[in-house]
Amino acid sequence: MTTRIHIPEGLAEGATLDLPENAFRHLVQVLRLREGDPFTAFDGRGGEYDAVLIEISKRSANVGILAHHAVERESPLDLTLAQCVSKGDRMDFTVQKAVELGITRIVPLISGRSVVRLDEERWEKKLEHWRGIVVSACEQSGRTAVPTVEVPIALPTWLDDESARGTRLTLDPDAPHSLRELPAPQGPVTLLVGPEGGLSEMELKHAHAAGFIGMRMGPRVLRTETAGVAALAALQSKWGDWN
Repeated sequence: MTTRIHIPEGLAEGATLDLPENAFRHLVQVLRLREGDPFTAFDGRGGEYDAVLIEISKRSANVGILAHHAVERESPLDLTLAQCVSKGDRMDFTVQKAVELGITRIVPLISGRSVVRLDEERWEKKLEHWRGIVVSACEQSGRTAVPTVEVPIALPTWLDDESARGTRLTLDPDAPHSLRELPAPQGPVTLLVGPEGGLSEMELKHAHAAGFIGMRMGPRVLRTETAGVAALAALQSKWGDWN
């Protein structure tokens, strides 16, 4: 697969445009591409384009957009990951792998046991950082749609807003059902994953009242950054494009 770059707007066959700053830095300064070198561009609206570097200056580059290819690499499963924010690079790992596993939407949640506590400005920086990870993961994995990352929200507020869609699942080691026993969804799926230490008993009750079904993930206790990724893989295997 050739180098893939996300260019959020202006893509059309025959177009010539300036590379966005991030794309210029990656293609020219990191990968050392030169004038005439090809790459693949996508805008998240479906498919991807052949592209070529036309003219490179010290701080900018022009590119030509060539043929469009209507490739489709998105999962048929409309899957939202509602992930309680974890500490350090654990959340980065979860976001990256969730994109690779075909997630549609990511909702960062702040729960009672969440270790990460930030002010509004630092949350905005975190959100920008996670959205950058999403774009990079799309470039690497071949995805043609860019998942959304919503503004972090308190878990109780999110549950009360009923923003979860379709079949609602949450990981619970004491749940009576495993994934194998659950019926296939007829629409979107929302997966709720707790933080380090898991969801509290009160939070689980709140989730169940909001329509979430508890789901076991085997006899072993998984870390928060492992649990969500493992569950997403299982969901894709059972109901998505791995079956």
